[in-house]
Amino acid sequence: MSTIQNYIEENKGRFLEELISLLKIPSVSADKAYKSDVLHTADFVLASLKKAGCDLVEMCETPGYPIIYGEKIIDKNLPTVLVYGHYDVQPADPIELWTSPPFEPVIKKTEIHPEGAIFARGACDDKGQMYMHVKALEYMTTTGNLPCNVKFMIEGEEEVGSESLSWFVPRNIEKLANDVILISDTGMIANDIPSITTGLRGLSYVEVEVTGPNRDLHSGLYGGAVANPHQY
Repeated sequence: MSTIQNYIEENKGRFLEELISLLKIPSVSADKAYKSDVLHTADFVLASLKKAGCDLVEMCETPGYPIIYGEKIIDKNLPTVLVYGHYDVQPADPIELWTSPPFEPVIKKTEIHPEGAIFARGACDDKGQMYMHVKALEYMTTTGNLPCNVKFMIEGEEEVGSESLSWFVPRNIEKLANDVILISDTGMIANDIPSITTGLRGLSYVEVEVTGPNRDLHSGLYGGAVANPHQY
């Protein structure tokens, strides 16, 4: 642990500068006016993975925004972790509700962040978490502590439904093969309680058809309790 803490302290200034530079880019995938910014962010992520020690980094074209893929394979017999993240952000509207400009990151101390926290669009969804994993890889490759193979799949359309992700994954099954997927884009029980989610809810579109009585029934005369489809 002391080695990790030392590395963090020695590089904290650089880490903050790099993350703040990333947060300054308005990579709003829902608005085509920001297309060049989204693509600029993809370039930023690609360069970050190369710097962190990935042996292979690719900008994978899709029908929409590119997916950045990176890998560090140290031994094919070891387990492989696939890190998922996204570099796009939600629109910042309504701007008037922000106490500081959304794409001008500032560090503020608050009641729940007494040591200070970065306030900016994307700081915690999902640029901050995604960047954390990149820096973790950098630490492990720099110090020789990487215990497994690591792959990254960072997309640019999570905030608009991940349409290109569903196109990309089936076409790259072998490339994305892994033993576990690591995602840091979920909720927490409380601000001071780190939380690990072992499964994520998805979206299901279904049509349900139910049948029931076509008239009022007296349960006593009908023969017992009568199920009401509206209650299920």
